[in-house]
Amino acid sequence: MVDATITPIDRGRVRADKNYMIEGYKLASASDPNPDAEIVETPVYDLVIEHPEATILWDTGSHPEAGEGYWPAYLYDAFEHYDAGEHPLEADLEDSGYALSEIDAVIQSHLHLDHAGGLHNFAGTDVPVYVHEEELKHAYYSAKTSEGDPAYLAADFDHDLNWRVIHGERETHFEGIEFIHLPGHTPGLMGLRLTLPEAGTVLVAGDQAYVAENYTDERPLGPGLLWSKRDWYESLRMLQETERREDATLFFGHDPDSLARLEGGLR
Repeated sequence: MVDATITPIDRGRVRADKNYMIEGYKLASASDPNPDAEIVETPVYDLVIEHPEATILWDTGSHPEAGEGYWPAYLYDAFEHYDAGEHPLEADLEDSGYALSEIDAVIQSHLHLDHAGGLHNFAGTDVPVYVHEEELKHAYYSAKTSEGDPAYLAADFDHDLNWRVIHGERETHFEGIEFIHLPGHTPGLMGLRLTLPEAGTVLVAGDQAYVAENYTDERPLGPGLLWSKRDWYESLRMLQETERREDATLFFGHDPDSLARLEGGLR
């Protein structure tokens, strides 16, 4: 158990087709050959973890110029972070009672453009940025070649950053906070496991489950958001086992209910 608190940092909303979030969410049939697409809004949020050893930021959200040409047009058209300009990281932290200068460490769940767009704020500083080895490799491979995943932008992470690379399946770098490798959505996605005095065991699953249905209904993310379905299912089973064994509470990457349950903070 660790005497820590978790505070959500709301970074705005993305509009996208729910088929990206849930594989086969709406499929055509003989009786309904042209089903209507369902565009939904989902939150982008970061977390501040007040820990005895450090004030830790989990993820850095979208770049505030996402809709002004910073994101490639075709990606912004698919995942419209329409209010990103209203949510620069420094301002959103201040709204929640934190100064950017108070952040002692950053944990990047992964380096997709809606999670790593605020890393420029830490360029040239000694603030450690924790990321999994497989994620860092895949991000550079994707951003610097014509292969890989287009959701990585070199401009997000190709900075003078104090990288702290995670290599294992489970590592602890702050007392009571376990970094968990959850490949599937990306090769190096990380989640967190904490046991808090009041909330008990908490699993921050990140984009292992984009929305709750991915986890509760065991339905993978859509193909545009899934690097490996096999790895995704293995990560799912591990989270399910931890939930059963420790009666854990889970929070998911872009799930509106997860953000609502975090409001007011956890202790």
